[in-house]
Amino acid sequence: MRQVDIFDTTLRDGNQAEGIAFSIRDKLRIAERLDDLGIAYVEGGWPNDTNPKDVGFFDEVRRLRLKHAKIVAFGSTMRPGGRPEDDATLRFILDAETPAVAIFGKSWTLHVEHILRIPLDDNLRIIEGSVRYLKSQGREVVYDAEHFFDGYKADAEYAMRTLLAAQEGGADCLVLCDTNGGCLPDEVADVTRAVIARVEAPVGAHMHNDSGCAVANTCVAVRAGASHVQGTMNGYGERCGNADLSAIIPNLELKLGVRALPEGRLSHIRSASWFVSEVANQDHAARAPYVGATAFAHKGGMHIDAVRKVSESFEHVPPEAVGNERRLLLSDQSGGSTVVEKLERIRPGIAKGDPRVSALLRRVKDLENAGYQYEAAEGSFELIARRELGTQFELFKLMGWRIIVQKDMTEENGITADATIRVRVGDTEMHTAAQGNGPVDALSRALRKALLSYYPDLANLRLQDYKVRVLSGDEGTAAKVRVLIETGDGERSWGTVGASADIIEASWQALVDSYVYGLLSRADWQPLEVQVGPELRERF
Repeated sequence: MRQVDIFDTTLRDGNQAEGIAFSIRDKLRIAERLDDLGIAYVEGGWPNDTNPKDVGFFDEVRRLRLKHAKIVAFGSTMRPGGRPEDDATLRFILDAETPAVAIFGKSWTLHVEHILRIPLDDNLRIIEGSVRYLKSQGREVVYDAEHFFDGYKADAEYAMRTLLAAQEGGADCLVLCDTNGGCLPDEVADVTRAVIARVEAPVGAHMHNDSGCAVANTCVAVRAGASHVQGTMNGYGERCGNADLSAIIPNLELKLGVRALPEGRLSHIRSASWFVSEVANQDHAARAPYVGATAFAHKGGMHIDAVRKVSESFEHVPPEAVGNERRLLLSDQSGGSTVVEKLERIRPGIAKGDPRVSALLRRVKDLENAGYQYEAAEGSFELIARRELGTQFELFKLMGWRIIVQKDMTEENGITADATIRVRVGDTEMHTAAQGNGPVDALSRALRKALLSYYPDLANLRLQDYKVRVLSGDEGTAAKVRVLIETGDGERSWGTVGASADIIEASWQALVDSYVYGLLSRADWQPLEVQVGPELRERF
């Protein structure tokens, strides 16, 4: 089977989308998830002195134990009039210490003459010199030919010369970029074939979606011979977005017979897509091809009758091939392949016909209808699964809490929160108080104060991220919210979720799950000998 390399640029191009601002922790989590999916290259950002967040990411990402992905630092060719070894941009790229780098250069005479304002031949020297220098420093170099298709239409020969300059410098891949996103598939196919006929280096495709054709343009480029594909998860990107890898990858593997991921990883594409949308704090597109919630939803009459008898009658691919599930809306039936897969990892060998599986599916469905979402809250999901499978545990029981938030108008940041909490461990009830920077911080401190003598491992747990999503904006301040918390212990991290019309209650739910999961998932932890009663199962 023919192979293409997938180059994910969610952490850079995706981060340029309106409404998205990844933290360093967000980027690290997504990088790990993309690596688990089997992505070949993960572009981390543009490290320079004006972008400390990306510099911080490259410092931190070295500590991750990635199995598949090469981390890539991004930047431009050197500035006109200088030497590559003295160029600040190239120095920052090299300082990121990534095995591969990606640099973009100008392909369009319009940009060379009116943006850079340099002679055309000088641009060619800049491209070749930049690539050659990075290669001399031991880096794999991906050359992004910015605005290549517009440049080719304006002056095909000059656009080709820019590619040949990068090739002469030693570029490992020449990527044809539809930076304005205005090309149609027939144009992309013709230009890609013409380029492949003249260059020796592998050719890639980087498409934007301003004409709604980014996925189609990528697929026709691969059919024309491209062996390197760039895009973002869920199509996040500036303006109308980038080519959506969650649609491109299934198209390549299931439609074109082209291997894009390691064997067996395609079924994880949906969960990866949902994970990225949750970390990005974005609603997942329900009608997204392959990975959307309604991608395999059937409503009414002949469709449901036919798909029950012969699934391919109304499904172009099996939903489980991409980790999705069939939903029969009128009969209120939904598949559970994704949940069952997670459940089998927790309890290997459990039969799908086990009544506990059905109970868990019903429970998760009810909770998701109530606003919970578990794609990026694996800790909360596992706790639910443990309870449904009959695991008995009660680390503590909340008896009540009270929070007072005060603002001192004489101080610039004069907001403080005081939390008092009553909890019971076994037969012992404790009443503790703590002050924090906000109500959630105060609750966390009070809970730790009460429990540390029983569970000293709590001292190792740290809140790493906190996100709030309003689930129904038309209800104003009375709207239900979903809170996603990420917690870590220095070696691993996990997500937990809460949902309520009260943001403190939703935060409390996610906070408690984060602590309970952190303790229960430690291999060397021994629980207290406390039995849980039926009245506690819903909450603990």
